[in-house]
Amino acid sequence: MPFSAGLAGGQSPDGGAAPRFDAASVKAVPYPAGEFRAVLGTALHGEVTLTDATMIECLRFAFGINNNFQFAGPDWIQSREYRFNIAAKAPADTSGAQLRLMLQNLLAERFRMALHHEQRDLSFLALVVAKEGLKMQAAKDGSDASGNAQIMGKIFSNSMSMTQLTGLLSWFLGQSVLDMTGLQGWFDVKLEWPVEDAQAPVVPLAAPPIFTALREQLGLALEPRQGPLEVIVIDHAEKTPIGH
Repeated sequence: MPFSAGLAGGQSPDGGAAPRFDAASVKAVPYPAGEFRAVLGTALHGEVTLTDATMIECLRFAFGINNNFQFAGPDWIQSREYRFNIAAKAPADTSGAQLRLMLQNLLAERFRMALHHEQRDLSFLALVVAKEGLKMQAAKDGSDASGNAQIMGKIFSNSMSMTQLTGLLSWFLGQSVLDMTGLQGWFDVKLEWPVEDAQAPVVPLAAPPIFTALREQLGLALEPRQGPLEVIVIDHAEKTPIGH
């Protein structure tokens, strides 16, 4: 069944009141607006921020999904013509899971959104530990973002989770990449690969450079698979948010 604003009548899945931010601003970004620097979701000390984000990018952050392939709906949700700035605040000790649920409710309310979940048989790439064994090291205590680089051909981070890594791989490869490593925590990631053929849409007989680099440098492998995945279907959403 689709849900609409406030998770169908202002209730959470467990029947309680739907969690909401103490304060929230949702504004459309005028188009065109020249150069922009997107912030596709941060959650720190109870504050959630998205800047110059498309609707699908807002949904990805809200549902914790790292790719576009697990969403379906009207074409405009992926268009750069429709971008939004969101700033919302909750108590500083609010968990990440609660913040995401609050953001789901906020999107549903401000965009009069109705959606439903369904299972679809999809092709994807599974990130697993290579048979040769893991080569990357756990992040050092107190690691920060200094020296980070996340561009085509290079992923460097002093502290990165597998969720973050699969999100970047999905972006660079143009395919759905799911974390099936079983690895928890944060890692020191140093990955480089030649950029030619790095965005191959399918896995060819000769593995693309990024596949080889993952195995040799990090001890990780990408395996093509197919199976049922949850897809979030947007049945309706307004292009302009209501309220402020």
